[in-house]
Amino acid sequence: MPAPRTQVLVIGYVWPEPRSSAAGSHMMQLLQAFLDQGWAVTFASPARAGEHMADLAALGIEQCAITLNDESFDTFVRALAPHIVLFDRFMMEEQFGWRVEQQCPNALRVLETCDLHSLREARHVLLKAHLRHADQQDDLSELFSLQHPQLFAHMAAADVSQREIAAIYRCDLSLMISDAELQLLNHQFQVPASLLHWCPLMLDTAPRPLKAFGLREHFLSIGNFRHAPNWDAVLWLKNSLWPLIRQQLPKAQLHVYGAYTPPKATALNNPAQGFHVRGWAEDALQVMEDARVALAPLRFGAGIKGKLADAMLCGTPSVTTAIGAEGMQGPLPWPGSVASDAQALADAAVRLYQDQALWEQAQTAGNTLLQSRYHAGTHASALVERIEMLRNSLEQHRTHNFTGAMLRHHHHKSTQYMAQWIEAKNKAF
Repeated sequence: MPAPRTQVLVIGYVWPEPRSSAAGSHMMQLLQAFLDQGWAVTFASPARAGEHMADLAALGIEQCAITLNDESFDTFVRALAPHIVLFDRFMMEEQFGWRVEQQCPNALRVLETCDLHSLREARHVLLKAHLRHADQQDDLSELFSLQHPQLFAHMAAADVSQREIAAIYRCDLSLMISDAELQLLNHQFQVPASLLHWCPLMLDTAPRPLKAFGLREHFLSIGNFRHAPNWDAVLWLKNSLWPLIRQQLPKAQLHVYGAYTPPKATALNNPAQGFHVRGWAEDALQVMEDARVALAPLRFGAGIKGKLADAMLCGTPSVTTAIGAEGMQGPLPWPGSVASDAQALADAAVRLYQDQALWEQAQTAGNTLLQSRYHAGTHASALVERIEMLRNSLEQHRTHNFTGAMLRHHHHKSTQYMAQWIEAKNKAF
């Protein structure tokens, strides 16, 4: 008798929007890797459908709306009987992990971290504190380095860090999109390597025709406006970087794209300054391919940046910060420039925009980087192999993760009672 078809349940924090964020793109890449194995995939989420959500049904993925703090999930997951449950971000593990363990104790529990939320929040808090007492153009790269003791101390004391790393321990495997963050967890937070797996963006890196230098024009910035690092970058561009670029290139034009454009972003539109807020891009790769230089002046954040991977795919050199490049290049040269302060970023952008030889060198570096670190087949195979290995040795794996078992015991009991209290309260009213 053939083995039963592997059933995967993904519990999403949101419904995936691959054209809105790198997190959405990565989720779709994971789903495709599972489908390519012939696995049956169900995607469930308590979130409302987003404006740009993917058509999961067209891929053969079952969709299910689920409810927080409601025993209906128990009935649902027990009937589905998944072999693998993937939690999309630690908040979903907190909400549903104890229910999955109760109803499907033998299911492999995987956490998709997207990025380290605790790292992003720590950097945001430090940035705001720094800007209250210093010039906005100060170099923050040293303070935000993963090796800086102040950053680690801030993370270690934060509630969100303790919640996030506890969720990592409670799961059998956590997917890290950034190998830099994997090393942070492993070396500074002492999370065992057996619980972590490097799974960056999985891209189609096959060669594609690229527009030449002379056929491109304008600068480009792109990113979901709901993501705080992107909004901060747009403000820094508007107030500091773009005026410096325009001093050297008075006719330069910057096109700013992003999903969910709020009125405060639209208000920044100023054609007289060459600053154009375009909003949603129907085809992000097309607008990236038309641009000569991509700008991503990210002052804080975590994970790796889908916009910068898209720039490489389109052969568009980019100018970013150490935060933007973190976890993306390994030992290879950056396909453009990495700088820290506003003047250095502006100067680098102007050089790339004007120097065709330098631009073409950066374009070649981007292709090399793609082939080396982001090949979809390589990472999909490694992920499936790791999952299958854990499924075959799950009892032993969990025995060696005593800290995770201890955290599950205490967290799940308290979460269970709180959830049941909320459920009873909701029924009463």
